[in-house]
Amino acid sequence: MTKTNPAQFMREVRQETSKVTWPSRKETSISTGMVFVMVILAALFFLLVDQILSFSVKMILGIGS
Repeated sequence: MTKTNPAQFMREVRQETSKVTWPSRKETSISTGMVFVMVILAALFFLLVDQILSFSVKMILGIGS
């Protein structure tokens, strides 16, 4: 394992960071919106599945009102 000079390490980090392609503000907002939509859809799906399973278990056990 080779030891690196901290100054050289920081130069290499800056050099690599300059190669990164950062998303635009529009791309970031679109991606964020898509994440929120998918979270809401997943929450609704699991709510529906939970209600169906709950109803089924209550009917099987005869607890239903």
